[in-house]
Amino acid sequence: MTDARQEHWTGVIVWSVIGLLVFETISGVAIWLLPFSVSIQYLVLIHTAGGLLFTIPALYYQIRHWYRLRNATVGHSLVTGYLSTIATLVAVVSGLILTVQAIWGTRISPLWDDVHLVSTIAVIAAVGGHLVPLVLVTRRAARKGHGGLFAAARKLGARTTVLTALGMLLAVVAAQVTQTPAVDIDFPEDYSLLYGEDRPFAPSLARTDTNRPLDPSVLAGSQGCGYSGCHSEITAEWEVSAHRWSAMDPVFQRIQGVMADQNGPESTRYCGGCHDPISLFAGAKNLFSDSLSHTVGYDEGVSCLTCHAVEETDVQGNADYTVSAPPRYLFEVSPSHALQRVSRFLIRAYPRTHKESLQKTLFKAPEFCAACHKQFIDEEINQVGWVQLQNQYDNWRKSRWNHPGDPTKTVECRECHMPLVNSFDPASGDGADYNRSTDDGKHRSHRFLGANQFMPAHLELPGADEQIRLTESWLRGDFEIPEIRDKWRDGPAVPIQLVVPPEIAPGQQADIAVLISNNKLGHEFPTGPLDIIQAWIEIIVRDEVGDVVFQSGTLDERDYIEPGSFLFKAEPVDRYGNLIDRHNLWEMVGVRYRRSLYPGFDDQAMFSFQCPTSATKESKPLDEQTDFSLPAQREGTLFVSARLL
Repeated sequence: MTDARQEHWTGVIVWSVIGLLVFETISGVAIWLLPFSVSIQYLVLIHTAGGLLFTIPALYYQIRHWYRLRNATVGHSLVTGYLSTIATLVAVVSGLILTVQAIWGTRISPLWDDVHLVSTIAVIAAVGGHLVPLVLVTRRAARKGHGGLFAAARKLGARTTVLTALGMLLAVVAAQVTQTPAVDIDFPEDYSLLYGEDRPFAPSLARTDTNRPLDPSVLAGSQGCGYSGCHSEITAEWEVSAHRWSAMDPVFQRIQGVMADQNGPESTRYCGGCHDPISLFAGAKNLFSDSLSHTVGYDEGVSCLTCHAVEETDVQGNADYTVSAPPRYLFEVSPSHALQRVSRFLIRAYPRTHKESLQKTLFKAPEFCAACHKQFIDEEINQVGWVQLQNQYDNWRKSRWNHPGDPTKTVECRECHMPLVNSFDPASGDGADYNRSTDDGKHRSHRFLGANQFMPAHLELPGADEQIRLTESWLRGDFEIPEIRDKWRDGPAVPIQLVVPPEIAPGQQADIAVLISNNKLGHEFPTGPLDIIQAWIEIIVRDEVGDVVFQSGTLDERDYIEPGSFLFKAEPVDRYGNLIDRHNLWEMVGVRYRRSLYPGFDDQAMFSFQCPTSATKESKPLDEQTDFSLPAQREGTLFVSARLL
């Protein structure tokens, strides 16, 4: 029996299986307990490869071992042997399932991940309980003159140790020879520090946690989130959103160029924190830089990682946030498609760091949005003094939609502009919201509906037509948002209502009112830079044959709004009182006129014209228009249409 056991323990199949089992166990515990690093990522790959190699030999060994001892007397060794077999089989099966999910799925199952971890701990306990008594037996056998058995056991232990050490050493060596992508880079030699060495990105308030520039690849590569097959739904939404085109918007580019010509390239950093953060943090907004944008990430604007790498924000606005370069997985920015597949496998198989670094409760707060959706200029920009510009955050904070401490009554930015949509995305589900769960099968849309729908069409972005359709549906109140149905309002975002007299005499002045209500917006309407974003009322009065009796708010042959129209807009001025009409905000010192509609408020546009002294009874009604009649002695109908544009 001793000779048979000695021969058994020195067999290749035994020491290789036990060696792989020990390596898999120790490496699994290391992956679980040790911090994220290049070595640990390689260990994940080696652990997976070892597990695949282990499967067939382990099954063969277990079957053979059971067959040899199937008639053995029930005792401690037999019981712990069966427990070891069961724990090992569960670990192998769960490991195989996780591997398949990581290679071909979009995420690993948390349940199977827990099963794999618990079964690994069970393997340690069961195998330890099985082998320790056997080691003690071999020691006693050695004392009784059976040294061969003890020598075989020592040889088994040595080979197991060597195999385990080789696997761990391989991960360390691979990490040492791997060149990881740069995170921090140096500023260009000609980089201007006009606003001080401690404020390299000023006059923007955006900053990195190291106050050093970042390699643009650190925050770029948004499409990879979709091409990986993981976040394809969210990426498709983002690709046509206002966030995505914030830097390549030709209007922004033109204004930025003029600002650089007049105030110096350094001044354009003021815009970069919100519009072009990748270029800002790469040091591209600098002297002797023609484009003022970096070639990498320019077409991503506010990229996925720009938002998800934010660690801290402040509500004073002007991009007052801090970005911390998220840890990147092996080969994440590699040009090789094969290596990118390895990277995606690592992210799915070992997602803890990916989740912890990019999934933050900070995103849920309106204060997160305030970092960019609140703006001012001060003496550093206009050489005069402080002027408040657009301020969606404080509009919302002081509005009827904000009930501090009561989420059941409060309507926040993300609930309107990032409504929940059905999802197969790995990011679906959220147990941190008061009205959601981790398995609700929804994610927040990254279309950011409600923003300007002109630019996606102008840039011919894929999906522009759908973005425009959904935005218009959202503004008209046709877009359902179930999660806030009970605390929001029905109808259009900004409905209008015509008020006309029931009848009017020929030659008499007709007074028409258009009532405008900010029904659903959490901020003023219109919002944004009101010197270039305008909303106006178009009103047309026609007689029964369709001839125009009166009109206001129509466009001329150059598409300019006709003078005298009712507009919501702002007219900023420079220090000399000149109108700022090219968004040259760096010259702005105040506003000579401003009209907008705050949340929950109404406004009224009044129009007057002289009723015609003749009318025909030929009827030519126009759809969806309010009409009023002439008195009986001169019967006829005038048709009035009004639109908010």
